[in-house]
Amino acid sequence: MNAPHSAGRRRALLALGGATLLAGCGFQLRGARPLPFDSIYLNMYQYSELAAAIRRQIRANGNTIVTDKAEDAQVRLEVLADRKEKVILALNTQGKVREYQLRHRFIFRLVDVKTGQEALPNNEIFLYRDLAFDDTQLLAKEQEEILLYRDMLNDLVQQLLRRLSAAKMPAAAPTP
Repeated sequence: MNAPHSAGRRRALLALGGATLLAGCGFQLRGARPLPFDSIYLNMYQYSELAAAIRRQIRANGNTIVTDKAEDAQVRLEVLADRKEKVILALNTQGKVREYQLRHRFIFRLVDVKTGQEALPNNEIFLYRDLAFDDTQLLAKEQEEILLYRDMLNDLVQQLLRRLSAAKMPAAAPTP
């Protein structure tokens, strides 16, 4: 009769010990990193899927406002290149495509609106995914391509926010 009660106590102690070890080693989930500026203007087509995803993530971080006008923002995100490509990687013996590589190249910089100085110089995020292709499953492969591009978009936004959070804001000019 005492054995089941003792097993439950043992499990509770093991769970408590495991939680203590995790807390003691410094483990914590990667959370939102605050951005070092109060407001940002996205110098890109505001209705694009990428702009919407960036806006959503910045708002989720909570401490930075996305403005509609450049002059209302502390910094401006300038997109220098945003290209998606689909490149043939391999052909089969009949000369038909067997594998593609989907690529997304995003080049940007972050500029302080008031001083015109770069808070973050030109940066490039280059993502790619390989896509095996089978022309007998055209519809399924089309859907897989859409999902891979969406995954790349999410990855791009996460990388962009990590880089933006590391931006070094120019020192404010001393006031006379």
